[in-house]
Amino acid sequence: MMDERLAGILADSFFKILLPGLTVTIPLTALSFTFAMVIAIALALVQFAGIRGLKELARFYIWVIRGTPLLVQLFVVFYGLPNLGIVLPPFPSAVIVFSLNEGAYCAEIMRAALEAVPVGQMEAGYCAGMSYLQIMRRIVLPQAFRTAFPSLGNSLISMVKDTSLAANITVTEMFMATQRIVARTYEPLALYLEVGLIYLIFSTVLTKLQSAGEKRLAFYGRRRTLRQGGK
Repeated sequence: MMDERLAGILADSFFKILLPGLTVTIPLTALSFTFAMVIAIALALVQFAGIRGLKELARFYIWVIRGTPLLVQLFVVFYGLPNLGIVLPPFPSAVIVFSLNEGAYCAEIMRAALEAVPVGQMEAGYCAGMSYLQIMRRIVLPQAFRTAFPSLGNSLISMVKDTSLAANITVTEMFMATQRIVARTYEPLALYLEVGLIYLIFSTVLTKLQSAGEKRLAFYGRRRTLRQGGK
């Protein structure tokens, strides 16, 4: 049976942990994933187009980022760059690292999705008098995005949990808030389970949104197919 002291600690700490989640963890995730998608689409398009030089640079970037731990990347940017005279606050440092890291993984997702679009789609676009950029924007990217959406959704959910690593560079997100409460109350098991529950709530909400998004994209895809078939 949970004693009154522990119950009081959990009740008092819930909103003290949730508040940094809403004001730091969620904004950190949203900003980082937005920038990551910009990086990912750019890298995927460079590789898909086969632009010599840029393609090799993109592959090198992806190789380095995917081959090194996220925690090491955080330490290099926050603790290492000051040796070069580059001092960044904790939150921007976390946004930069998470964006660069997630961008490399999402780039591979987008590249595979682009390559999954039938070549005939490109040829049909050229026959309709479209330019390469118009074909990519109106035909290829929308189809690739529908294919990549489930995997991108999984990456977003994973990023929410990975933001806990930002506590290592003094970003006051949910996990650091929990650590401070643990240091004061000496109740690590209950409090770490509590923060785990809050992460689970966030992930569950995103999972529901992902499922709704997949259904909406599937609906638009079917409607587009029927419209094209009727022409």
